Amino acid sequence: MRSYTIRTYGCQMNVHDSERMAGLLESAGYTRSESDDADVVVFNTCAVRENADNKLYGNLSHLAPVKKERPGMQIAVGGCLAQKDRAEIVRRAPWVDVVFGTHNVHALPVLLERARHNEAAQVEIAESLEVFPSTLPARRESAYAGWVSISVGCNNTCTFCIVPSLRGTEKDRRPGDVLAEVQALAADGVLEVTLLGQNVNSYGVEFGDRGAFAKLLRACGDVDGLERVRFTSPHPRDFTSDVIAAMAETPTVCPQLHMPLQSGSDDVLRRMRRSYRSTRYLAILDEVRASLPDAAITTDIIVGFPGETEADFQATLDVVAAARFASAFTFQYSQRPGTPAATLPDQLPKAVVQERYMRLIELQERISWEQNRALEGRVVEVLVAAGEGRKDGATRRMSGRARDGRLVHFAPGEAEIRPGDVVEVAVGYGAPHHLTSDGPVLSHRRTRAGDAHGRPPAPVATGLGLPGFGAPTPVPVAASGCGVNP
Repeated sequence: MRSYTIRTYGCQMNVHDSERMAGLLESAGYTRSESDDADVVVFNTCAVRENADNKLYGNLSHLAPVKKERPGMQIAVGGCLAQKDRAEIVRRAPWVDVVFGTHNVHALPVLLERARHNEAAQVEIAESLEVFPSTLPARRESAYAGWVSISVGCNNTCTFCIVPSLRGTEKDRRPGDVLAEVQALAADGVLEVTLLGQNVNSYGVEFGDRGAFAKLLRACGDVDGLERVRFTSPHPRDFTSDVIAAMAETPTVCPQLHMPLQSGSDDVLRRMRRSYRSTRYLAILDEVRASLPDAAITTDIIVGFPGETEADFQATLDVVAAARFASAFTFQYSQRPGTPAATLPDQLPKAVVQERYMRLIELQERISWEQNRALEGRVVEVLVAAGEGRKDGATRRMSGRARDGRLVHFAPGEAEIRPGDVVEVAVGYGAPHHLTSDGPVLSHRRTRAGDAHGRPPAPVATGLGLPGFGAPTPVPVAASGCGVNP
């Protein structure tokens, strides 16, 4: 029986796709290997992150001598970089056996078999989505949390982003199919789902229902056994009051919002083709906090976009100070071939970008620390996770996420607590990037997800069929709740 391993780079959508690749391979008879000596090594790549190309080709070069000593070994490259580079991958690394893109994940087992039979590399890149990845078999990495894709692709034209050209225009899954997958996960013991889309707020536009995302959030709140719903990522342009109301009135939806800002300068936002301005962005945050006072709001920010002046950067600092994000994913702008911004004039010197970046980090670290220190003494509910705390073994702590998404480290004491269980602890100390509790566990609830931890989940098909066309069957809407998430 042949073994496989998958190396995943990039965003949550890639993690989601890798779970489907694993499910497909196991359905085809492969077994998972926890080491790098697998018969099949799959790279699920990212084209957005800096130096993605160098990282891939460096990893491939390291495998060349390994494969030479093991003639039956196969190497496959998928994901966004494969969609972009295509046959260039085989030209630069002729020992690669399979190259497949973002639109034909389902073809991986067939391409591997064809490459073995023909003794020749197989490069197959579909130009449009053939099968929604969420309809494929999955080998989930977690017994307690699951990814659910509600759409793939993006209709925006941000000048710094290559995603639309690699994942195509937005294609929405039917609400009934999404809800069926959420129900299946909950029935399997999953406590938390994250709804995925490049722009979740535009969900439903394809089938003519601009209120579809808010309805979907409410419907998820009515799924038996499901305790937490998160989503990523929304676009400020499409963020509407009905979504905020659904968040506040559906107790299952977590009081957390990740909404990319990218820049606080209206001039830079214009050059980025981000169709909102800083006042609109801050107004959304005000409305969210009016309905969910304890919401943890996080964001993405790019420093050093072409033409960014000191005044533009100061505008970003001003918005960050006003927004008071719980945390921010900050990036130094770098040119991405194939994006409009790569050819814009006034590319900034690296030293200027670095200096501004450090000022932004300093400001956000101070805000994050102030916010987390304000939580000291508060009791938080934690869904215990595996692998969240890198130093857990040394500190004898366990880790997990509070409902607002903050990372919490806690001392389990003598209790037998498993990943997937739910505990309540009092926050003793708020650090810039996490909360710590060294006091006793105040409550501990054993769950089916905790029972299942450590047992590798079998690959299962969702049974939702291929993507359909036309108007979907309406999703049942849950009754409004009576309060705000804690």
